[in-house]
Amino acid sequence: MKQLTLGKTGITVPKNAFGALPVQRVDMETAVKLLRHACDGGMRYFDTARDYSDSEEKLGEAFDGMRDRLYIATKTHAKTPEGFWKDLETSLRNLRTDYIDVYQFHCADQCYKPDDGTGMYECMLKAKEQGKIRHIGITAHKLQVAFDSVESGLYETLQFPFSYLSSEKEIRLTKACRDAEVGFIAMKGLAGGLITRSEVAMAFMMQYDNVLPIWGVQRMKELEEWLSYMDETPSMTPEIASYIEKEKAELSGEFCRGCGYCMPCPAGIEINNCARMSLMLRRAPSKAWLTPAWQEKMKKIEGCLNCRKCTKACPYELSTPELLKKNYEDYKRVLAGEVSV
Repeated sequence: MKQLTLGKTGITVPKNAFGALPVQRVDMETAVKLLRHACDGGMRYFDTARDYSDSEEKLGEAFDGMRDRLYIATKTHAKTPEGFWKDLETSLRNLRTDYIDVYQFHCADQCYKPDDGTGMYECMLKAKEQGKIRHIGITAHKLQVAFDSVESGLYETLQFPFSYLSSEKEIRLTKACRDAEVGFIAMKGLAGGLITRSEVAMAFMMQYDNVLPIWGVQRMKELEEWLSYMDETPSMTPEIASYIEKEKAELSGEFCRGCGYCMPCPAGIEINNCARMSLMLRRAPSKAWLTPAWQEKMKKIEGCLNCRKCTKACPYELSTPELLKKNYEDYKRVLAGEVSV
C-alpha cells in the first residue's frame, strides 16, 4: 500500500483511511472492535464529525491511550463563532484528546475567509494558535465552493466526493489541490453504495497520488476487505478500466448519492433512499426493498408538497421532486411485475 502526505500538513498515512460516519449505526462494543482492528491492520487516518451522533464518542472509547498511533479528523457544521467553540470543545471531550489533527468546516456552503464578516475563519486560526487543532480543513459538496477554497490558499485540506463516477471537473479539482499542495480527502468513494466492487474503487483511487480515500465502514467483513488491500493493493488493469467505462455509461445523468442533506422532508419522504430506489433495486437487488414497509415509504412520494426545500438543500443541485416521481413510477412497475430486477 502506497503512503501519502496530505498536502503541506506533514501527515503521512497509507492511502486507505477510515470513514467513521457508519459506526454511529452500531453499538459501542462493535464500533470499538472495528476501530481498533482498523488501526491494528494499518489504517492511520480516521475521519468523523460532530454531526455523526455518537461517532466521536466511539472513537474516543476505542483510541483512549492510543493517541500517538493515529490521526483524527473531525468537523463542525456551526455557522457562528459561538457554535464553533461549542462544537470544538464537545469534540475534544468526546474524542478524549487535547488536540484534533484536522479540523474541518463541514459541508460548507461558502469559502470562509478572514474579515468576511462571519468570524468563522478567525475561530480556526485562534483554535490553531491555542493548540486545540493542528490543521485547518474544509469539506464541500459544491464544486465552486471547493475550487474557491483551494484557490484561497487558506485551507490545508479539502474533503470532496470523488469516485470513478466523478466528472472531468472533479478530476481537475484533484489536480488543483496537488498544484496548490492542499491535501485532497475523497469521500463517497463508493458513490453512496452504488459502486459495488471495492477492488475497482481502490484501483481507481490508486491512480491519484495526492488523493486519500476514506471508506465508510460498519461491518467487520467490509473492514477486512479494505485491510486486505494493505498487502495486495489493486491497480488499474484493462479489465477494470473497461468495467469502469461500462459503469459510467450506465450511471450517466442525474442520480441521488444518498447523502441525506435534503432531509428532513416536510412530507415525511425518506428522500435519500426513495430518490435512488430504481438504482438500488438493480445494483443491490433485495426483496427487502419490496416489503410492505418500503411500499409505504415509497407511497409517501404521492404526498410530495413540491416545496422544493430538498432541491435547495441538494449539494448536487438535483431536481429532487422529479427524481422521486421517476423512481416511484419505476417502483410500481417492479411491484406489478412489469419490470424484472
